[in-house]
Amino acid sequence: MAANLFLLAVLTITTTFSLAIASDPSPLQDFCVGVKMSPVFVNGLVCEDPKLAKPEDFFFAGLDKPGNTSNPLGSMVTPVFAGQLPGLNTLGISLARIDFEPYGLNPPHTHPRATEILTVLEGSLYVGFVTSNPGNRLFAKVLRKGDVFVFPQGLVHFQLNSGEGDAVAIAALSSQNPGVITVANAVFGAKPPILDDVLAKAFKLDKKTVDWLQAQFWMDNN
Repeated sequence: MAANLFLLAVLTITTTFSLAIASDPSPLQDFCVGVKMSPVFVNGLVCEDPKLAKPEDFFFAGLDKPGNTSNPLGSMVTPVFAGQLPGLNTLGISLARIDFEPYGLNPPHTHPRATEILTVLEGSLYVGFVTSNPGNRLFAKVLRKGDVFVFPQGLVHFQLNSGEGDAVAIAALSSQNPGVITVANAVFGAKPPILDDVLAKAFKLDKKTVDWLQAQFWMDNN
């Protein structure tokens, strides 16, 4: 009996600990430069032979250049993830530049694999995130140059340029490949479309409105 209780306690502690540290896998070597075109499929990117690594694998140029905000959202995300900077692969970190024209929007979205910390470089932004069910509490604030705000992993969040001029922010994320799910795109822009019966009931809309929403152009900002 005592042995069984001990085993149960060990399993409970192990399970709790494994849940508490869930994150990108830890690297088992100094670096793992990602190979984008490998025919081998793994959870991440296949590693290049470390002997073939070069300084350019750890370098990205151009984050000083504004993104093109001439689009329906009035914003543009310039990502620096493992796909753009191969040396980030397995290191559990990435960043992005986000440009906003006046009243430009980075629409409600989530990062399934990363917490995000945002720093405003120019202008002002109204930002916020919503907690999970059942509370769905909104945490929101107006940020100005030099202000920082954090969006917890997996929670729906947004940024809106609340000023009259352009705005620029830098986002740092706790994954080399954080992923993004834009809420409007996922719900109304799914391919093939989600049945309008489902969306009409979920959003308390008539089917004609759902059909109209599904017919719109849904932009992926990443």
